[in-house]
Amino acid sequence: MKKHQRIKDNKEFQHIFKKGTSYANRQFVVYVLPSEETHFRVGLSVSKKVGNAVTRNRVKRYIRQTFLELKDDVQPANYIIIARIPAATLDFHETKKSLEHVLKIAKVYRPSGKMKKR
Repeated sequence: MKKHQRIKDNKEFQHIFKKGTSYANRQFVVYVLPSEETHFRVGLSVSKKVGNAVTRNRVKRYIRQTFLELKDDVQPANYIIIARIPAATLDFHETKKSLEHVLKIAKVYRPSGKMKKR
């Protein structure tokens, strides 16, 4: 992810936690704070409870890749993704499916490539 797409500053994290809205499923918690920018920004939080460093970095890599693949379908906003313990057992496709699910719950994900049923 590019530098302007990341949230790393603790003050920004705290601001999004306080002002944003949270949505969750079994694997992830997503905080969403709408912004006026033309692109989304993502902050990641993966606790040591999720696993060792290798596992945590794999989970973060899967989340980043999912957002890069969904960049055209996700509304521009500030997102904080918190991985829960079950996220450690997911492969990439399951991670993507789970994140799509929680983003649909948050109403910020609109798949553009899907055909409507008649």
